[in-house]
Amino acid sequence: MEVGQPSKTAHSAARYRAAHQLLERGSIFQDPFAVRILGVAEEELLADAPRRAMRMFIAARHRFAEDALAAAVRRGVRQVVVLGAGLDTFAYRNRFDGVRVIEVDHPATQEWKRERLGATGMEIPPSVSYTGVDFESESLADRLVLDGPAFFLWLGVVPYLTGAGFDATISYIAAVPGSEVVFDYAQSPERMPAERRAALEARAARVAGIGEPWLTFFEPDEIDAELRGLGFTEIEDLGPAQLAARFFNRPDVPADTPGGHVLRAALPG
Repeated sequence: MEVGQPSKTAHSAARYRAAHQLLERGSIFQDPFAVRILGVAEEELLADAPRRAMRMFIAARHRFAEDALAAAVRRGVRQVVVLGAGLDTFAYRNRFDGVRVIEVDHPATQEWKRERLGATGMEIPPSVSYTGVDFESESLADRLVLDGPAFFLWLGVVPYLTGAGFDATISYIAAVPGSEVVFDYAQSPERMPAERRAALEARAARVAGIGEPWLTFFEPDEIDAELRGLGFTEIEDLGPAQLAARFFNRPDVPADTPGGHVLRAALPG
C-alpha cells in the first residue's frame, strides 16, 4: 500500500461484502452495515454482478470465520482481535456481552475507517479499541497486550504479506495459549489449470498495479506442517471443494481443486 494511504484492497473487499448484501441478499453472510460503511451508491454495487466468484468466496470466508468466532465465544473466549480490519464491521454489530474487540491495522487505514464511521454516523461501542501496526515493520508483541486467550480474525491479509511478515504474526498468535485464528490463503498460480491460472494472474497483476502485490502462497500440506510445528493442534482447512459443499450445495467439485482456502487453527488451553 502507498505510504500514508489506506489499503485499496481493503476497500475492494468491503465492496464485495456490500455487493453480496444486495445481489444475493446476504444469503451466505449477513452484514447489515456493509453497504452503509462503504458509502457507495447501491446502483454502483449492483454493477458488480459479473464478479460473482470472488464475491462469494469473500462471503463464505466471513461466514466460516464468524461461525468459528461464535463457537469460541461459547467456549469462553472474551477477546476478539481483528487483524487487518479494513472496513470489517464485526466490532459494530458484536452481539456478545462481555466480549471486547481490538481492531489492528495500518494507521492510515484506521484513520480512513474512523472517517467512514463518522461520515455514516455509526457509533463506536465502548467494547472496541484500536491498535495501529504495520505488519511488515512492527511487532505485534510490542503493540498488542492481551488478557488471556483470544480469537484472531485475519481475513484478506496473508497473501499480501512477505513470508517474514506472516511468520512474525502467526508466531505471536501461537504464543497466546488457548487462542484460535481464522485466515485465508492462496495456493500458487502454478497449481492452477491454464484457464484459472490466467484469471488469477490477471487479478494478481491488478493488485500489484495498485501497489499491493500478492507475495505469499501456501500449499495445504505446507501450511498444516508449519502450524503444527508452532503448537496448533486443531486445524480445519477448507479449499474450493469444501467451501462449495458447505456453503453452496455443490458436492460435485473435485476434492483436490486448487484455489483460495480458509483455515481455522486452535491452540490448546
